[in-house]
Amino acid sequence: MNYVTYGGVTVGLCLLIHQLVTWFPGRKALMKDPARQLAELLPFLLGWAYGCLTTLGVGGLVGLVSGTVLGLSNWLGDAALVWGVGGAGGQTAAAKTFVPLSGPGLGIVLILTVAFLAAVKKSKYGPELKRGGWCGICLGTSAGVAGFAAVPLATAATLVGDRVYGAF
Repeated sequence: MNYVTYGGVTVGLCLLIHQLVTWFPGRKALMKDPARQLAELLPFLLGWAYGCLTTLGVGGLVGLVSGTVLGLSNWLGDAALVWGVGGAGGQTAAAKTFVPLSGPGLGIVLILTVAFLAAVKKSKYGPELKRGGWCGICLGTSAGVAGFAAVPLATAATLVGDRVYGAF
């Protein structure tokens, strides 16, 4: 299990705020066609959900990459908190409990990894997907609202995995 620090959560929130600020079309455009405007956030949200899943007890190469990204984000955020604003770094901000993925759920994460990598490479939304994945890795095990979203994501991956692998 990877643990996130306040610095890692700060990096994740900075990524989220950056995405929202650069996306915001203005009040008038949002009121005129809210569905189309909100749909532009979908690639980031899908990347976020995938990144969040990779932090939930996933091992192997996917877990190694996710853990490395989280560790670097923790270090970067802690350094920014200490040297940027005079705060304290290294304090754990992880949720007390989490829902680990089952074997079939891990199979779904592997399938999603292939889909994520293909989408990043071939889609025009590659940067949004990568930013969303990074944000999900940083916020997936946090103790806040974003961390609570990991529970239904893990549960959904496990249920889908049970259905997919139960068919064979």
